[in-house]
Amino acid sequence: MKEWAKRTPLVLVAAAVLAGLAAVSLASGDVRLSPAQLVDGLLRRDELAATILWQIRLPRVLVAMLVGAALSASGLVMQAYFRNSLASPGLLGVSAGGAAGAVVAIGFGWVGFSLLTVPLMAVAGALVATGAVLMLARRGASTERLLLAGVALNAMLGAVTSYVLSAHTTTYERTAQVLFWLLGGLEDRTWEHVVMATPILLAGALLLPLGRPMDLLSLGAAEAQSLGVDVRRVRRWLLGLSTVLTALATAAAGTVGFVGLIVPHILRLLVGPEHRRLVPLSLVAGAAFVVGCDLLGRAAGGLRLGIVTALVGGPFFLWLLRREER
Repeated sequence: MKEWAKRTPLVLVAAAVLAGLAAVSLASGDVRLSPAQLVDGLLRRDELAATILWQIRLPRVLVAMLVGAALSASGLVMQAYFRNSLASPGLLGVSAGGAAGAVVAIGFGWVGFSLLTVPLMAVAGALVATGAVLMLARRGASTERLLLAGVALNAMLGAVTSYVLSAHTTTYERTAQVLFWLLGGLEDRTWEHVVMATPILLAGALLLPLGRPMDLLSLGAAEAQSLGVDVRRVRRWLLGLSTVLTALATAAAGTVGFVGLIVPHILRLLVGPEHRRLVPLSLVAGAAFVVGCDLLGRAAGGLRLGIVTALVGGPFFLWLLRREER
């Protein structure tokens, strides 16, 4: 399988799958669109189809792509940074940090100040959580301790969310908005959410040249330094980009778990551990994965994205733990 994947331009295969899933997602819904209507709507030759696509479905699909690419790439970076296949933004509390920051902005009504309020607060919360994890990582914490630290961080940050929900300044409307947002979903996404998530493209582009340094870091800090890698600088870049990717994805779609754990593992099984292949592939495959999960949730009667990824990712994580134990 690995040899086949190395000979095949797997990024092109993933891109083709992504394009197919996006087309099905755009055509599906209460009003089904034929391929001809889909083309006419995208070209604005059919007024009804154009309204459905440009105002409702296209923003949702674009946000799904950006969120999937961000979470997948962020999970890949976290695993490379900690040299541990169990690391992911969700398990280590980074996603919860971003969620807590965004919930504070929504719950206290700061959203009206600027479109950037939610993503900036999400980045700030993710940075706090990342700093807490790093305090342990610098002391050479084991995988078990890192995971336990992630559990503690998730609990503490969950307490922040609970406080916001119970605060007397939080209105019923804001409470409902926060609850729906915490479930993770792509309902009612607009072009404002697309703009909010657009910096993901820049972060992903900055990540592409770091594939080789990530390969060398997997050998160990001393070995990478001897091969000409500025280890401290590369690690700062990796951690910063991973945090920004996770925070922006969380700000745009709420809490969506397990994407950063599932997609990098499947890709490693296909192409091996070489990050020069994995980085671009994770961006495209992550986008396809989230678009597919959203499509599956819609077909199942409107299940939110966070529920679908949890139903898929939970069993996968248990299988992974058993595999690591063996």
